[in-house]
Amino acid sequence: MPPFSSLILLDILRSKCVYSYHPHGIISVGAIVTFASEGNGFSKHFPGITPSLMTLSSNFKIPFHREYILALGMCDVSRQSCKNVLKSGGPGRSIAIVIGGASESLNARPGVMDLTLKKRLGFVRIALETGASMVPVLNFGENELYEQVSNDDGSWLRKLQTKTQRLAGFTLPLFHGRGIFNYDIGLLPHRRPMHVVFGEPIHPPLGVSDEEKDQVVRELHDKYMQNLKTLYDKYKDEYAPDRVKDIEYVE
Repeated sequence: MPPFSSLILLDILRSKCVYSYHPHGIISVGAIVTFASEGNGFSKHFPGITPSLMTLSSNFKIPFHREYILALGMCDVSRQSCKNVLKSGGPGRSIAIVIGGASESLNARPGVMDLTLKKRLGFVRIALETGASMVPVLNFGENELYEQVSNDDGSWLRKLQTKTQRLAGFTLPLFHGRGIFNYDIGLLPHRRPMHVVFGEPIHPPLGVSDEEKDQVVRELHDKYMQNLKTLYDKYKDEYAPDRVKDIEYVE
């Protein structure tokens, strides 16, 4: 991870945080490395912060896989679970959410960063209701780890994947990476660099009434998208020089 300014670090340490991670990619390798392990040296960069990476409840119903993700400190991404984690700990107790979810995985391909964000307001509501700061997190390289079979909007494959998602709650992107002894096809990710960058935290206002909540959520969401775009523009030429197009927010 790139170095952080002392101002941003001190700002983050003042409160609990909702780290909102983008993009989802195929299997969110960067989110696991950053928030569920010390692969990126998180505790060194953010001393005193204890994050839990949130994931679908269905992942906790798979034997052995459940024990593995529990050992990594991962938790259910339901709204109540997120709020419980943020409220149960003291200063620095935080959560990390991969905002785009399964829908965004269908857009994961090298050189592109199409983020499913326009209608994703849940993480903003959680931050507002718990007083947690929202910290945008971008990974330049997540979408480069795998190749995905073409599934343009309107194609039979996209329709099948969308229907599967509605029925089962998850989707099945057709992808490939590399093998153990070859670099052309397999399930392992390609050996390509990832650069995880953190934006400035957004602090929600306190004492918001129920009547004002919806309006405040929309305003915070708009500000969040602007900050995320600023973060992308700051690093895109350094970490995504071969991009096909710039960041785009989709439904």
